[in-house]
Amino acid sequence: MPQVTVTEHLLLHQKRNPMATGRFTSLLSQLILSAKIISREVSKAGLVDVLGFTGEMNVQGEEVKKLDEYSNSVLIHRMERSGVLCTMASEENADPIPIPEKFPSGDYVLIFDPLDGSSNIEANVNIGTIFSIYRRKTPPNSASTLEDLLQPGVEQVAAGYFIYGPSTMMIFSAGKGLHGFTLDPSVGEFLLSHPDIKIPERGSIYSINEGYYTYWDEATRDVVSYFKDPANQLGRPYSSRYIGSLVADFHRTLLYGGIFLYPADMRDPKKPKGKLRLMCEANPLSFLVEQAWGLSTDGVNRILDIQPTEIHQRVPLIIGSPFEVEKVREIYLKHGYTCLS
Repeated sequence: MPQVTVTEHLLLHQKRNPMATGRFTSLLSQLILSAKIISREVSKAGLVDVLGFTGEMNVQGEEVKKLDEYSNSVLIHRMERSGVLCTMASEENADPIPIPEKFPSGDYVLIFDPLDGSSNIEANVNIGTIFSIYRRKTPPNSASTLEDLLQPGVEQVAAGYFIYGPSTMMIFSAGKGLHGFTLDPSVGEFLLSHPDIKIPERGSIYSINEGYYTYWDEATRDVVSYFKDPANQLGRPYSSRYIGSLVADFHRTLLYGGIFLYPADMRDPKKPKGKLRLMCEANPLSFLVEQAWGLSTDGVNRILDIQPTEIHQRVPLIIGSPFEVEKVREIYLKHGYTCLS
């Protein structure tokens, strides 16, 4: 059977949309090229000088890894020249990234985490690039403002991630189902390998960093106790799996089912609303899981309905199979929570 490339898949989607102009396909093509460049560097990271720290701190107060910095610069360099963006935001940059006047501007907004999970590079663990795409809110040919960036996740027109591991994959949705593409290095193309991904209705795996147990409130402890209880509705304890690379933990959850949790750390003054960023992590992954018939909440409320107030806003993230996410919501509601974000 002939293999469908990601470009062919995008063009087919474009033909089905009478409003399509080809600029969206151009945007995705530049993102794919950026991912190929990053994938090449990740695959030889132990052979070149891209491991270790730069000595700088990012906006989150975290020490910047060299490969983080490289990935961020690749994405900015390629995407600002694409001619289809009016502004960008990165997990690594404190402020919005304007499109230089020497390059043409467009009608799309890109928000990205250039290299999620990079603290695991030296351990050869899967890492990835997460991205989110919106249409601009400000008038065409005007200066972009924060209004273009601070849109709720439900307004996304597309989202996805590239995961760099034993193979490089692209998981992507433009709002009509979720599809996976695997990079064939022999031809340099992403080929359709996982059409119409659907997360299992329920799973048998829970994923959470239990090292933060002392920071959790009673409701979160009850949630984890449920998954460990042999008397739960699964009829046995759930298996615990936690990698510490969001894109890797999410990818496993998406394919196998179950649930990933990064709750609010109520007693930790550094992370009272958890560690994950709404705009560049929670929103795109929530968009993807809903396209796969899964659910994503802050524990109670739908992530995609949250109105952001800042670019680097943090939010609790409970994401995965419908049964497990609803069970967590039920427990939080019993404890009287109406909102955790």
